[in-house]
Amino acid sequence: MFGLEDSPGGKKKKQEDFIFDLEAEMRDMKNFREMKLELEAKIQKIKTALRSGENKETFDTLGVLLHGYSSLLKVLSRAAKTSK
Repeated sequence: MFGLEDSPGGKKKKQEDFIFDLEAEMRDMKNFREMKLELEAKIQKIKTALRSGENKETFDTLGVLLHGYSSLLKVLSRAAKTSK
C-alpha cells in the first residue's frame, strides 16, 4: 500500500547510494592531499590578512571565506575517511 509493498516478482529493489563528484574525486588520496594543501594555504593567507587589520571594510567578507574554507576542509576530511 502506498508504494511500500514489494515490487512485482516479490523482490525489493535495492536503492543505490548517491555519490557526489567531489566524494568520487577524494577517493584518490593524491587528489585529497593536493586539495587539502591548497585549502590550508588559502586559510593561512586569510588568517594573515585578518590579523594585519589593514582592510576593515573587507573584514566580514574574509571572515565568511575563512569559515567556508574551514568547513570545506572538514567535509573533505570526512569524505576521505568514509571512502576507505
